Amino acid sequence: MAKSKNFVCKECAATFSKWSGKCDNCGAWNTISEEVPFSSGPAGKSLGSKRGTPMALFDLATEEAQPPRTRSGSSELNRVLGGGLVPASAVLVGGDPGIGKSTLLLQAAASFARAGLKTIYVSGEEASAQVRMRAQRLGLQEAPVKLAAETNLRDILTTLEAEKPDLVIIDSIQTMWADTVDSAPGSVSQVRAACHELTTFAKRKGITMILVGHVTKEGQIAGPRVVEHMVDTVLYFEGERGHQFRVLRAVKNRFGPADEIGVFEMTGKGLAEVKNPSALFIGDRANPVPGSVVFAGIEGTRPVLVEFQALVAPSPHAQARRTVVGWDGSRLAMILAVLEARCGVPFTGLDVYLNVAGGMRVSEPAADLAVAAALLSAREDHSLPSETVVFGEISLSGALRPVGQMENRLKEAGKLGFSSAIAPSGGKKRDHADMQVRYMSDLASFVKDTFGEN
Repeated sequence: MAKSKNFVCKECAATFSKWSGKCDNCGAWNTISEEVPFSSGPAGKSLGSKRGTPMALFDLATEEAQPPRTRSGSSELNRVLGGGLVPASAVLVGGDPGIGKSTLLLQAAASFARAGLKTIYVSGEEASAQVRMRAQRLGLQEAPVKLAAETNLRDILTTLEAEKPDLVIIDSIQTMWADTVDSAPGSVSQVRAACHELTTFAKRKGITMILVGHVTKEGQIAGPRVVEHMVDTVLYFEGERGHQFRVLRAVKNRFGPADEIGVFEMTGKGLAEVKNPSALFIGDRANPVPGSVVFAGIEGTRPVLVEFQALVAPSPHAQARRTVVGWDGSRLAMILAVLEARCGVPFTGLDVYLNVAGGMRVSEPAADLAVAAALLSAREDHSLPSETVVFGEISLSGALRPVGQMENRLKEAGKLGFSSAIAPSGGKKRDHADMQVRYMSDLASFVKDTFGEN
């Protein structure tokens, strides 16, 4: 009897009995591939009637010791990891090609090796000579890091079992090839099988495993989404090639806070950590410019000030353009609709351009009021005072909703010399000795109070 095959969609994980070009469940094209069983699994065999070993059960009040951590020489990297590397953990790092993933991890490998961890760097994309040249350029040639260039997963695991390292960096997971899977390297089955084998080996041997993943056009790590569920921590390395700043963001962390960020600057000698990113993202505020507004945001546990820049100009086309860099385009459309419906400020026939300075990406809803202020400032050609920060979430009714960690936002703004703030009136109102705060209840009152009648 022929063995039945299973086909799985890598976008929605729906299963099918045969292959098709389009997924009937989510509508995605060319996402269905054959599911191949893991080499370490039972490969279609049933568990049968043999009894297993009873599990040990604990209650929620059971106290567990905090896992030991190894800190690197970079405080920004330690922050994103939640305090340092945890033994027997798996970390997945994704980012655009050429953004600096290999540079970051080579510097991290040298730092952890100097901290006492036996470190092996396995490159599947570059030859050993290329990695050594990068190490010489970064001044890391004397670091006690073992280097290998290999893509055969069986040979890699055999070497790791003999060497017994503390930290292994695989660059990248898409280049790994498992001879137990009948498909080409980089395919869905190969990526899933390689990630499963490496993470299982790391957990069994107590090794910390860092995997590098490629990124698709949409900015997501390529391959099946189940790979992100297999690992303990998922980090994204973000940044624009035209800017020297890079942001390492944690989107998943089982051993620390998610959405934490670390900021680095790309220099001729590698990535240098930025101690105070707010001072870099807001730029020079000596001369106020229409369309420029400073937003006091929160990234993870860190308050960060960034500058929103807006430009509003008459459109020469029948359909006006809406261009956004560093923010959600659909949320911009919502803000424009609220301004027109609730405040009577039309943007019909006007091109709107919105940018977050410094290559930073902002996803926090608390940036709504800062975006609205930047749009109105650009439209009315009226600049806000340079010492003012703005934050607040806008609802569809035009009301301003309170945001969290208001004290931390105002404290960070005060450190950088800002003396006034515009915030939503909901929540706790407190007097600040060094900060004059104007509380607004809705967007219409903000427009009238700040920009006058329209």
